[in-house]
Amino acid sequence: MQRTVHTPDGRLLAIEDRGDPAGWPVLVHHGTPSCRHLYAPWVRNAAELGLRLIGYDRPGYGESSPQPGRTVADTAADVRAICAELGIDRMATWGYSGGGPHALACAALLPDLVTAAASLASLAPFDVEGLDWVAGMTRDDVDFTRLFLADEAAARQKLDRDRESLLAGPTDAAAWPGEFLVFMRSCIKEALAPGSQGWWDDNSMQLWPWGFDLADIAAPVLLLHGRQDMLVPPGHGEWLAKHIPGVEARLLDDEAHGTITDHVPEVHAWLSEHRNVAHVCSCGQGSWPDDRDQAASVDSTRGRSDSVGGG
Repeated sequence: MQRTVHTPDGRLLAIEDRGDPAGWPVLVHHGTPSCRHLYAPWVRNAAELGLRLIGYDRPGYGESSPQPGRTVADTAADVRAICAELGIDRMATWGYSGGGPHALACAALLPDLVTAAASLASLAPFDVEGLDWVAGMTRDDVDFTRLFLADEAAARQKLDRDRESLLAGPTDAAAWPGEFLVFMRSCIKEALAPGSQGWWDDNSMQLWPWGFDLADIAAPVLLLHGRQDMLVPPGHGEWLAKHIPGVEARLLDDEAHGTITDHVPEVHAWLSEHRNVAHVCSCGQGSWPDDRDQAASVDSTRGRSDSVGGG
């Protein structure tokens, strides 16, 4: 079901509401760039587990009004508005890639709403002690980060050109083999159809202060990251694991940026198990489990790519 929500400041948010309509709500934060649409296998899995899956276009993407200059923390007010409109008083949340920080923001800033959160291939904050933010990234991402820091106007022009290239590219299965790749490609095109503002704001906020403290997270958090990820290198996941209180962190040897999404059913099961858990942690940093706790590697015949979905 497609719906719209009006925020207190007069903006419009487009949402997709699927899965079990009477189930436990789970709000999904999409990658960068992408949009509200939910992958059909995720929806089926959610329904089987009795979960109601909700996606929304972040401001400036798809059918949501832009909010120039937004920060990661600003997502909390939008999520509260969505929950108020849908009559939700408790929920879980997960975010993938560029959506990971937004899920963590909700965990930190909405303790009355969020029972548990998960991040998959999430970025860590920029310019923090103990992390070389660009180490291990692709050359294109390193170059764009340096350009942004040196000349924002030139970076915006490059992003506009990149948007035009993405919109001009093919969407058919022959060019993008694999069901998931075709889905992601269509999401990217819909996200960028109204312009580049949403993508620009997502990229900008990654290099600005997030606007909240990870130490304020009291809800249970599951963190998944692939050791083969070149868009959001594993150093980001390792840094987050050290700074999210009580996090359950899994660094998966064989997964890349795209294939980490094969673990969404595990994420749904974990969130379902934690729907009624009251959790206050003073135990400090999390840690990686040993190899016995790591999930099995993904079937490489599915045709996914770690270059799809954005960081």
